[in-house]
Amino acid sequence: MSIDSATARIRPGESWRNWGRTEAILPVFAARASTVDEVVEVVRFARQHGLTVKTVGAGHSFSGIAVAPGVQLDISGLDGLLDVDLPNARVTLGAGTHLHRLPDLLEPLGLALQNMGDIDRQTIAGATSTGTHGTGARFGGLATQVVALTLVTADGSILRIGDTSNAELLPAARLGLGALGVIVEVTLQCVPAFLLRAVERPAGFDEVLDDFEARATVADHFEFYWWPHTDGVMTKTNTRLPGDAPREPLGAVSEWLEDRVLSNGVLALICTLGRVAPALTPPINRLATRVYGNRTFTDRSHEVFVSPRTTRFAEMEYAIPLEAVPSALRDIRRLIDDRGWRISFPVEVRVAAADDNWLSTAHGRPTGYIAVHRYVRDHHVDYFTAVERIMRGYEGRPHWGKIHYLDAEALAAVYPRHADFVAVRDRLDPDRLFTNPYLDRVLGP
Repeated sequence: MSIDSATARIRPGESWRNWGRTEAILPVFAARASTVDEVVEVVRFARQHGLTVKTVGAGHSFSGIAVAPGVQLDISGLDGLLDVDLPNARVTLGAGTHLHRLPDLLEPLGLALQNMGDIDRQTIAGATSTGTHGTGARFGGLATQVVALTLVTADGSILRIGDTSNAELLPAARLGLGALGVIVEVTLQCVPAFLLRAVERPAGFDEVLDDFEARATVADHFEFYWWPHTDGVMTKTNTRLPGDAPREPLGAVSEWLEDRVLSNGVLALICTLGRVAPALTPPINRLATRVYGNRTFTDRSHEVFVSPRTTRFAEMEYAIPLEAVPSALRDIRRLIDDRGWRISFPVEVRVAAADDNWLSTAHGRPTGYIAVHRYVRDHHVDYFTAVERIMRGYEGRPHWGKIHYLDAEALAAVYPRHADFVAVRDRLDPDRLFTNPYLDRVLGP
C-alpha cells in the first residue's frame, strides 16, 4: 500500500510494546499528529484505506485498549496549555499532554488537579479515557474533572462536547475508551493549589480491615498496601491543607531512600529473588513490612499523590462496593495461601466517590479498588483469573486499562449504562473505524 505526498507524515508501522510488556503489535502504519488538521488527515487516510485507527499515548495501559493493528496515531504533539478560564478555574489542554507536565502548567496559575493517581506518565486523554483514578472517598476519578472535550469523529468532522454543547454526550465521552473518536482537546475543572500532609504508617492486616470504612471515609485520601504472606499493611493517609500552609517536604536523602531505593530498587530485588528461590518470598515480604513506609511530610499535592514506578509489572484492578473490600481482600488472602503461590508484589487498596460517567468503575456507587500485580517476568494469568472470579462475586467492574478477561455480555451486567454507551458508539462510529480486538471484546463488534 503506497503513501501519497499528502500523507507524508504517515509511515510504515514499527513494532510497539506497552510499558508492562503485556501487549505488542506491528501496526500497518504509524502517524504522528501535532495539529487537529493532521489528526483529521490521518482519520481520513485510515477510512480511505479500509484500516482502523487507534491513538497511543504513554503505553501505560496493561490491557489491549491502545493496540493499533491498522494505523497507530501518536498525538503527543498535541500538548500544552491551549486556553485558561481563570475565574472558573478551568484549563484546556492538548490531548497529548502528559500528566507529569501539569504541575509546571498549573502552578503559575495557582491551580491544581483535584485528585491524581500515583503514576503521572500517561497523557491526559489516555488517562481519562481508561478510567485512571486516585484515592479519596469524596473524590472521583480523573475523568470526573473533565468538563469539555473535542473529538475528531469517524467522518473527519470536529465535535465539541461540554456543558454548553452536546452535553448529553459528556457522560459517555469523558471516559470513552477511545471508541468514540480521537480526542484532541480536554478541558479540566481545576481547584486552587493545595498541599497534602502525608502520614505513612505500618499497621496490622485485621486492624485495618476491621476499621476500613471509617479509615477510608474520614480521611481525605486513604489507601493501603498489603504484603502477601504477612499480617502487615502500609497505610497512606493524606490530609488536604491550604496552598499557603507551611511545607515540610521530604529531604533529598529520605526521598531517594524511600521512593527510589526501597519502593523500586529493593522491590525489583525482591521479585528477582522470588523467581530464583520462591521460598524466600514470605520472609522477604515480612522484612519489607518492618522497614518500609513510616514517615510524615507535607508538600504540594502532586508531590504527594505521585510516586516513581520503575519496576515493571502486570496489573489487574477491580472496583467493588466500598463495604465489600474487607471480605474480598480476605478471600484473596485465602486464595494465595490455599494455592501455595509466592506473591512478591503488594496488593493495593484504594477508594473513590460515586460518579455518573457511564463506563466509570465507580458509576453509581461508592467504590473500593483492589489491585493485584505480578512482576513482569512472572506468570500472571493463573493468579489474575482466580482473583477475577472472586471479584465477580462482589459485582466487580474491571479497570479498562488493566488486565481482565470479561466480554461485553459480562460487562453489561455490571455497568448499567453499557448499552447506552454502545448506542453512542453506534451513532459516532457506525463503521468501527476506532475499534480493535479489545474494544470488540468489551463493547461488542
